[in-house]
Amino acid sequence: MSNSTPSIVPTDDQTVYLVLDDFVDVGRCWRETAIEETDFETVINDLLAGQYYNPVRVIGFNTAEGWSRDVSGVVADELRRRCALQLREVPKNILEFVQQHESRTDRNQQQFV
Repeated sequence: MSNSTPSIVPTDDQTVYLVLDDFVDVGRCWRETAIEETDFETVINDLLAGQYYNPVRVIGFNTAEGWSRDVSGVVADELRRRCALQLREVPKNILEFVQQHESRTDRNQQQFV
């Protein structure tokens, strides 16, 4: 008898990014998303667009390459960079995430922009 449960492991050699969101009273959860919307660019755009309530962490993984890691710092730095390029404030729903995870170097450079 074959297993009818689909695999959650991506079939292509791709890096997947998942966001841990905190709904405070309800608790934390990994946000459900379509596989084609788990790339870095889409996650950054979704965070900037307010698609997450209170992001806590971003995990990246690539099963074909055999790695996984917390990429929250990379994501926070990119969010700060894009907001600076767009001459806009970091949105309130991601501000705490950015402040908690951005690198010290980028934070110091932002003070002089």
